[in-house]
Amino acid sequence: MSGLVVVLVVAAAVAVPVVGLWWGLARRRAFGTVAEHAAYEVLHLATEAAPHFRNGLTVAAASKAVRSLRRLLGSDALAITDRSTVLAWDGGGEHHRHAVLTMARPVLDGGSPVIVGPDDLECDERDCPVRAGIVVPIESDGTVVGTLAAFGPTVRASTTRAAAEVAGWVATQVELGRLDQTQARAAAAELRALRAQISPHFVCNALTAIASLVRTEPERARELLGEFADFTRYSFRRHGDFTTLADELRAVDAYLQLERARFGERLQVRLRIAPEVLSVVVPYLVLQPLVENAVRHGIEGRVGPGELSIEAEDAGTECRITIEDNGCGMDPDELRSHLAGRGGEGIGLANVDERMRTTFGDTFGLVVETGLAAGTKVHLRVPKYRAGVRAS
Repeated sequence: MSGLVVVLVVAAAVAVPVVGLWWGLARRRAFGTVAEHAAYEVLHLATEAAPHFRNGLTVAAASKAVRSLRRLLGSDALAITDRSTVLAWDGGGEHHRHAVLTMARPVLDGGSPVIVGPDDLECDERDCPVRAGIVVPIESDGTVVGTLAAFGPTVRASTTRAAAEVAGWVATQVELGRLDQTQARAAAAELRALRAQISPHFVCNALTAIASLVRTEPERARELLGEFADFTRYSFRRHGDFTTLADELRAVDAYLQLERARFGERLQVRLRIAPEVLSVVVPYLVLQPLVENAVRHGIEGRVGPGELSIEAEDAGTECRITIEDNGCGMDPDELRSHLAGRGGEGIGLANVDERMRTTFGDTFGLVVETGLAAGTKVHLRVPKYRAGVRAS
């Protein structure tokens, strides 16, 4: 692949101020300035509330987040609604909860904040803290999906701005959750497409190879049927988006056993796997499509024996995997087309590349070295740890 592409009397005199200075510095390090403390408190409250809205604007999410949001705003009471329900209330004056949707209706319909006063609230309780309020929209994808209503003795201009900022922040969390769900659905669709690709071509070839051995080598045919059952069971399992490298390699081995029955001595395989990376978690069905691509589009079209090499090495915080063949190679422009998802035969490469980027980030896409008649080498980098990525 080369050529490719820090007098005792004096001490006594200064002892108290030195101690006082040390104590003051220690206090400053521990608590920071008033502004720093306030910033920390804001970030802490926002962080407390953030995860709950990732599953949408729901009763469960609003109920868990409403207290933190009220403290963030410093209001006496806070309500969150969707378009038809008061999802949550926190603070005093909860007897006003039933009227929140009526106050919110102009906001839900028009999308502009509304200030409510004593005449709108109609409260006879002398100790009720709810005397005025501001209702602001929560928008998602250009549509008002709910409202946030902050209440207190009065409504200042700063309260209006703060409420609008918090509502916008809530909307951002809802949007991020929707994006996460969209990406998850897209990944599931890509996996279904990948399974569809594996199914017809490979199943036909594998069964044809097994059938050819039934009479001449019945024991070998039985062994291959076992490998075929193991591979298909793994490939079409219904749970989990991730697995260990060890499990993925077992599936690859079953696949190669079946391909060897078809190619015979024309397919030579070399494995070099560091034991310490076998427990690394990878996206499910991430290696087999690359190995199949090497066999189908590299070695199958080659005259004479083909060599396939699979290596996995420990690289500090990462596992690095390389799949290389000495087959026909590919025109770089054709490769770019495949990675862009154009061209049916390249769905395996495009699928794996997209799922690696979606799971670990854009810097973890496939790196491919190839050229016509120069073979193909595919590099993968897998982080040893990533939040939310666990084998199942």
